[in-house]
Amino acid sequence: MVQDRSTTSCADSTLVGRADDIGALDRLAREARWGKAGSVVVTGPAGVGKSALLHAFLDGDACRHAKVLRGTCEETTAGDSLYALRALLGPAVRDASRDDTACRALLALTPGALADDPPHAPAVQRAFHDLYRLAADELSRHPLVLALDDVHHCDELSLRWLDFLLRRADGLPLLVVLTRQAEGTVLSRGAPAHRALADLTAHRRTTMLRLLPLTETDVAEAVRRVFPAPAAPVFVSRAWAVTAGNPCLLDHLLRELRAEGAGSGVVGADRIPEVGGRVLAHWTRTFLDRRPAWVGEVARAVAVLGEQGADLAGPLAAVPADVVEDALTVLRGAGLLLPGGRHFTDGSVRAAVLATLDTHTLVCLRTRAALLLSDAGRPAEEVAGHILELPSVSEPWMPGVLREAAVRAGKRGAPEAAARYLYRVLEVDPGSVEVRARLAGALAETDPPAAMGLLRGALAPSVDIRTRARIAAQFGTTCLAAREGSAALGMLEEVLDALDAELGPDPLPADRELRTLVESVLLIVGAHSRSTFAGARKRAAGMAVPEGDTPAQRQKLGAMAVLRVFDDEADPEPAVQCALRAVRSPQLPLKNWSLINSGFVLALADRTDDALRALDRLLRHGRENSAVWTYSLALSIRALVLHGLGSLPDALADARRAVQISEAEQWGETVALPRLALAGVLVDRGEAARAEKLLAGIDPVWRDQYVWSFYRYLMAHGRARHALGDPEGALALFLECGRSLEEAEVRNALYLPWWAEAACVLAELGRAEEARDLAAHGTRLARRWGTPRVLGLAALARGVATPGEKGVALLGEAVQALAASPARVEHARAELVLGQTLLAADDRRGAREHLRAAADLAQRCGALTLGQNARGALLAAGGRMRKMTGSPLDLLTSMERKVAGLAAGGARNRSIAQSLHVSVRTVEMHLTNVYRKLAITERAQLAAVLRTPGVRGARVPRQASRTRGQR
Repeated sequence: MVQDRSTTSCADSTLVGRADDIGALDRLAREARWGKAGSVVVTGPAGVGKSALLHAFLDGDACRHAKVLRGTCEETTAGDSLYALRALLGPAVRDASRDDTACRALLALTPGALADDPPHAPAVQRAFHDLYRLAADELSRHPLVLALDDVHHCDELSLRWLDFLLRRADGLPLLVVLTRQAEGTVLSRGAPAHRALADLTAHRRTTMLRLLPLTETDVAEAVRRVFPAPAAPVFVSRAWAVTAGNPCLLDHLLRELRAEGAGSGVVGADRIPEVGGRVLAHWTRTFLDRRPAWVGEVARAVAVLGEQGADLAGPLAAVPADVVEDALTVLRGAGLLLPGGRHFTDGSVRAAVLATLDTHTLVCLRTRAALLLSDAGRPAEEVAGHILELPSVSEPWMPGVLREAAVRAGKRGAPEAAARYLYRVLEVDPGSVEVRARLAGALAETDPPAAMGLLRGALAPSVDIRTRARIAAQFGTTCLAAREGSAALGMLEEVLDALDAELGPDPLPADRELRTLVESVLLIVGAHSRSTFAGARKRAAGMAVPEGDTPAQRQKLGAMAVLRVFDDEADPEPAVQCALRAVRSPQLPLKNWSLINSGFVLALADRTDDALRALDRLLRHGRENSAVWTYSLALSIRALVLHGLGSLPDALADARRAVQISEAEQWGETVALPRLALAGVLVDRGEAARAEKLLAGIDPVWRDQYVWSFYRYLMAHGRARHALGDPEGALALFLECGRSLEEAEVRNALYLPWWAEAACVLAELGRAEEARDLAAHGTRLARRWGTPRVLGLAALARGVATPGEKGVALLGEAVQALAASPARVEHARAELVLGQTLLAADDRRGAREHLRAAADLAQRCGALTLGQNARGALLAAGGRMRKMTGSPLDLLTSMERKVAGLAAGGARNRSIAQSLHVSVRTVEMHLTNVYRKLAITERAQLAAVLRTPGVRGARVPRQASRTRGQR
């Protein structure tokens, strides 16, 4: 840190943390009194307290019996011969007896008497001898301490005389104490005084005493002396951090805080960053003002270039390389740069350095810095970072750099950075369609409305139809993220008609691909709104199914697959084949909607492995490209799939993460699917009230007009009402879901099987006839789709509506069908209903078999409410089962539980792998799953979350904890 005593003296500050240094000086003083002459050079960065230490020593007991002569060197007097000795010895010479020696010495100390004379000149040598005799005379009467502060500003002849004196001081009670700034030698390098000081410090009688910054304990003591109330630990740690232990800067910080009325508590600690930055900035400016111009030039060059470009500080500052190194040494010695680096210690220091420049000079400097970096072949993003600092993109080479930087940012998955670069290009070329489209692509995931505005401006009729078609397709998918799909449909239809007119009956392959792209987006957008869904289905029914050899064809296949599953005569196989063809090649780049739509269709057809693979590809793409909207949507869909599989812990983790992501984005309120997915899992986890609260927070504006949110909302809300003991309210919601689906011509027995839920509620309410009618309706639809899951649900609905043995047989059919499906929660539910029916018929033995199966299945799935109901019925049937809990352990698989327990006990991954006989990679995978399921982020949180016997204290067996090399 820096100090300028001309404006900010710390000499009177209470000395803290220097007991050892004072002790070292006292020891040297005692040795000098007994005839062991010597010198000591106290060195350290500016503000470290050299002068305060010197004053404390000279005023202390060690110097009580000695004559003390002290002086201070000034920067402006370095060329004034013997100025330092005049300040140091002048009073003693004037008080001496007026013999010839004293008169000659007094004459030699007259300003200008020995000006321009070298040290070896006869007149100088005579003066040295005369001054020595005067000093020896003083030493014959009492010990002598000569103290010279800021000796780095000293003139050459004064330093030469001190060296002259020390070489002749054997047996004399003499101590010479000098203070010098650590960077002072660099500033005076090459000057005669520098060589004289080097000779003096190299003397065998000289001791070097380097002052170090204060420790945190020392800072605590300094705070205690300024503030009477006990200091909060955070106050001390922040004060220590912002001042880096510099006593003078600490003194100014504490006094500023006290002047503002801040205390030393937590509230005062919150003021330290701002006040400390202000104090540090003032000191930085003062420091540079008091140093040679080349130090400031290099500091400003480093501030402009930053750490990565600091090697070009010389060319930017227009100073030689050796001068740059000297300047960096000065800045490091003052604590402005990090030790050994070229990075400022604090942002306020960098800001203070740049604040010394006027706006025009700073702009010129930044422009030159950007050009230097570009000419040096630095990465485009590094150069672009400097261009962004400029008020305008004024040079013709700059837009090209910004475009390249945007490309590189996009490739590394940083769309926000790419957008910043492209915005600056747009300033130069606001009419560029290409720039608008690229910028909209960068903003599509983070700020969809802004992206739509950019694309609208690029869709002017004057634009070439092929370009308009590409932009229209981009506009359509962006509208989905902005929840404004209706704004795109008319424009897409218009562009498609214009494209057909332009291309003719036999277009080129590239034109056919373009047309397919627009068609696919038209289907995707149309399939989202309740009002346009039926029209999209009719459009898809009239289209030829593409081969799927290109990205656009595969996107169209995915869209057609979704629309096909809702046909009146829906058969899963054609839709499944479309979906599989849409995602079949991992090498061919796929558009996001190919994976989204195909994953949905494959999950609906119980091809869950294929569905999860597609969604995993989409999630990987989202992570690698920072596509937050796509990533949140993919997590939500995967949560729905996992929920349908009965993997509730995984579904819960995905849904929670999707909600967290969406809530952090400005578009979060417009996306309902993450909260719908989470609410559905919460109902099965026994948290129906929380689920209903979550559903109530969804804005109807963003819920009711969309196919994929409105009907799911009705189902999730109905299930929550039923779990909360309101069957009538649940039934009303289920029936409303059915009516709305029929109005939109969305017909698929497995997509939101409202009819099965409603039939079960009607049976519960004793309205068996109505239940049978709904079950019959659902069964007709289920037989068209034909998967084991939907056939099992149909049998369940008929079974609850059918009394007696026939009903039991139907429930048995439901259990058998669902057991062959991937729907474990629905299987557990069928086992529960069958067990309850048998118990009601007084078949306790048969009931226990199915109720135990239901409880076991529910527990493995994490379906807490269903499991507790099954356990209660099992106990009523005379069975036994331990109580189920909502422990975090219930979310984990057995292997995840073992890995979590060992990790919570302190074992490292390699030790865990050796203990469990698996690979380290497998351990890492399990830990990742554990963190996700338990909503934690680090290993240290495991023990706190898993507070169950046998987990927190788990340990790796001793033999497994050793490395192979130790065995």
